[in-house]
Amino acid sequence: MIYTLSSKLSRPMRALASWLDNSAVATDDDARQVDWLRVLPFIGMHLMCFGVIWVGVSTAAVVVAVALYVLRMLAITGFYHRYFSHRTFRTSRALQFVFAVLASMAAQRGPLWWAAHHRHHHVHSDDPSDSHSPGQHGFFWSHIGWFLCRRNFATRTNLVKDLARYPELRFLDRFDVLMPVALAVALFVIGGAQLLIWGFFISTVALYHGTFTVNSLAHVFGRRRYATRDDSRNNWFLAIITLGEGWHNNHHHFPGSVRQGFYWWEFDFTYYALRALAALGLIWELKTVPARIRDARRVTSARNGA
Repeated sequence: MIYTLSSKLSRPMRALASWLDNSAVATDDDARQVDWLRVLPFIGMHLMCFGVIWVGVSTAAVVVAVALYVLRMLAITGFYHRYFSHRTFRTSRALQFVFAVLASMAAQRGPLWWAAHHRHHHVHSDDPSDSHSPGQHGFFWSHIGWFLCRRNFATRTNLVKDLARYPELRFLDRFDVLMPVALAVALFVIGGAQLLIWGFFISTVALYHGTFTVNSLAHVFGRRRYATRDDSRNNWFLAIITLGEGWHNNHHHFPGSVRQGFYWWEFDFTYYALRALAALGLIWELKTVPARIRDARRVTSARNGA
């Protein structure tokens, strides 16, 4: 149990251990066992952001940090999510690998792991089996606790058999630290410690929490257009910081759509970028939501409390 390990840690670490443990409402002990070999690097990523005190700030460093946030967020939302998890468009095998490489630089594990856990989420959204449901397991656990526990470390290969047949994707999934480390090394070589702190650590931590809001905040705050069986919400602010993923109730209503902002006024930068790739002939057969489904199963604000 986590308490056995936490008794050997410093007071701040014991506090974090207790917080993680008490934030989970699980049905078995295994679901509450946090793997500290993976927690400590995650904490280290956050602590390294304080390196800005020593390396300072420059316009170039901030521009690189923002650019890498946007590029890697787009890779997560457009490729890990809309392509690998939901297959909302098609591409070549070579570009599939390139997309996987780009997304794996976000340090959010490999393409098979990411897609498998997301597919599991859609099958069990906001029921007790959903690892990151704030309604079932608490807000903190849904935001960061769930992926730090041992039960969620392994890739559910049975859920991604269509992807697991590619050895290059299995390689990226098995050695998921290679691309983030390569990015960090490249930034250090190009711009020294300042570019490393801003371009990798600060940008990656911001990317972590931007992505995690879809699991936590997007199931708590926002409006429900559709009467889905889960607690998904549409949130315009989250749509901005996640490049379109904030239209989460839309997405749960019809996960097979490459476009999550169903209407022209719903900002969805990921969809715009994918349309640009399609115009260049790099991807094709983009699937969108049929009008009859888009206009079905509506709920009023009085019914959903928005």
